[in-house]
Amino acid sequence: MAVRPSWEGHLRLSLVTCPVALYPATTEAETVRFNLINPATNNRIKMKTVDAGTGEEVSRGDLVKGFEVAKGEYVLFDKEELDAVKLESTRIIDIEKFVPRASIDRLYWDTPYHLVPVGKTGIEAYAVIRAAMAKQNKVAIGRLVMSTRERICAIEIEEGALVLNTLRTAEEVRAIDAIGSPDLPKPDPQMLQIAEKIVEQQSGEFDPSEFRDRYEEALRALIDQKRKGKSVKTSAKPANDDTKVIDLMAALKKSLGAGAERRQAAGSKKKPGGRRAA
Repeated sequence: MAVRPSWEGHLRLSLVTCPVALYPATTEAETVRFNLINPATNNRIKMKTVDAGTGEEVSRGDLVKGFEVAKGEYVLFDKEELDAVKLESTRIIDIEKFVPRASIDRLYWDTPYHLVPVGKTGIEAYAVIRAAMAKQNKVAIGRLVMSTRERICAIEIEEGALVLNTLRTAEEVRAIDAIGSPDLPKPDPQMLQIAEKIVEQQSGEFDPSEFRDRYEEALRALIDQKRKGKSVKTSAKPANDDTKVIDLMAALKKSLGAGAERRQAAGSKKKPGGRRAA
């Protein structure tokens, strides 16, 4: 299925503009989703809108939106009132400033989109903006309107194009201070040395293909079994007991040894020239 853009408009830097489109950089198309089914009839269940006070069913067309200002007390709004404050999309991503990427706390990064040029008109401007950002090694901060809501966004370089991430606002981010920073003890020097060696053993490049959603795979295998009419065996698994007191030094030394064995085993599987044995 062809991917459709989530947004189309213009990217603007001062007086320079170019037509662009946003395409979702992530997808949940392959995620397993369930419906609620009545097992007696094998029919899907429909949800009804019911008045919590009277228990009577209410037509969705008669409903309005309300904001709770006190327990059980709501301020009601009709569609026209809400439309009065709705932001009309200007279809422009305005770049307002450029910042170092490291200056944006990762808690603020939200949803990624591929930001690509549309057509031939303005593609030169797109290329110039991208090249300037790459040369300066900066991230562009701007804003755009998506679904009537104004979003702050960060635009950065990706291979062959640009990627736009919507950013959370300060009100949406909860700092560690709101929870309380843990009072950490000073690490034992010998333990720290062993831990650093473990980190060194397990260091490498991030490869997302190495990580699979094991629960999702198990669900698909379960669905396949049920489709084929096979019985499914269930087994009670013991809960993880993390309340046991452990010897931290012994655990670190054991982890270090296990890491060395894994690295040695991985090396023995390789043929001369770095290729793995079949």
